[in-house]
Amino acid sequence: MATADPWGAPQTGLPPEWEVRHSNSKNLPYYFNPATKESRWEPPVGTDSEKLKDYMAHHHSAQPVRSDGAGQHEGKIRAGHLLVKHRESRRPSSWREAEITRSKDEARTLIQAHEAKIHRGETTLGDLAVTESDCSSARKRGDLGFFGRGEMQKEFEDAAFALKPGEISGVVGTASGLHLIERLE
Repeated sequence: MATADPWGAPQTGLPPEWEVRHSNSKNLPYYFNPATKESRWEPPVGTDSEKLKDYMAHHHSAQPVRSDGAGQHEGKIRAGHLLVKHRESRRPSSWREAEITRSKDEARTLIQAHEAKIHRGETTLGDLAVTESDCSSARKRGDLGFFGRGEMQKEFEDAAFALKPGEISGVVGTASGLHLIERLE
């Protein structure tokens, strides 16, 4: 059982100011320091590994999956995407570029060129996402995994849920940038 501090809050084992948060896009926990706004996938220096392991086992472990798989993704869809950010994106940086300086119009021209290549059959969204997407999901061919209503930005969610498996959206704008979305399941 996870230990608690005198006020009943579970002890994470993280240094002061650090907390565990959950990434909706990756469906994984990460570590965040609200004071410095730093986020990271690895535990910060000074973490008590045993306390953190105990905390994670009780608060961030996967839900048990039925052996027949039933109900596992009920009400959810699986989609992939290719994201092109611009300087007005809510976080104008990516794994590809530390500072994104392209305008929204330049981003639109770029994503429309990607869309045309896909429609001509020259490539797939997944293949293109690996090298061209500004989202860290690029390493998974743009695959965002399963998600339900209320887990993504509204414009993205509405477009993704409107697609049938195998269909690709037109250009969709969100606060993150411009997307092409492919419904996978």
